[in-house]
Amino acid sequence: MIPLILYDIPSKLEGNSWSPNTAKPRFVLGYKGLPFRFEWVEYPDIATRMKEIGARKNKLADGKEMYTLPVLSDPNTDALITDSWEIAEYLERTYPEKPIFPNESKGLILAFDTTVSNLGRAAVAFPFLRASRILRERSAEYFITTREASLRKKISEFSPEGPERDEHWAIVEGAMDTLKQWYDKEEGKWLMGDVFSYADIIIASRLFWFKRILHGDEWEKVASWHDGRWGKLLADVEKECNGV
Repeated sequence: MIPLILYDIPSKLEGNSWSPNTAKPRFVLGYKGLPFRFEWVEYPDIATRMKEIGARKNKLADGKEMYTLPVLSDPNTDALITDSWEIAEYLERTYPEKPIFPNESKGLILAFDTTVSNLGRAAVAFPFLRASRILRERSAEYFITTREASLRKKISEFSPEGPERDEHWAIVEGAMDTLKQWYDKEEGKWLMGDVFSYADIIIASRLFWFKRILHGDEWEKVASWHDGRWGKLLADVEKECNGV
């Protein structure tokens, strides 16, 4: 089998990977045992590189269309897929062994994905601030410029120490409280009890993002909430996905 190609955004961190969006297909590829390799694309080069390979634009929640990552190229089928959800659907359809949408759960997990995306959105300035510090120079400049335009404030105002930072932490912790309530509804370590699914990958991808962008003591704080549940969940998903 020819290795698939996952287009991802590099960083200054060891191992490069950091984005929650590109982590989702990476976990799926690992879970299904599919060989793949990375092609790293800096933020300001995404549009040019995606045009070169013939990838389509992604339609964002606000209706705008733009070139984004992840994009997956499968030389075994000549498929080229944009967007983490569509990549998950493609991989499930094309390589059905070890399903990620068990028990006809795809519709419910899609709704879950949307709901999780909205959890903690009010505090997004804080992880944006942290993410800007781990990117390489050209990507950092692009990231800061676009996020300043989106949030309509300067990067120095994203999450200043003090009451505003404390409020952001409270929102993040509240989001994790909600996730705990959902996980507590079933016995077993996964959201669907003893059945692993893409829903767990969605949560693990968010946790992976926190682990990579937050300061060490900040990640330890998140990982330790609810008796260490979130650090353990990320480790369990990484193990389930063959350590990718």
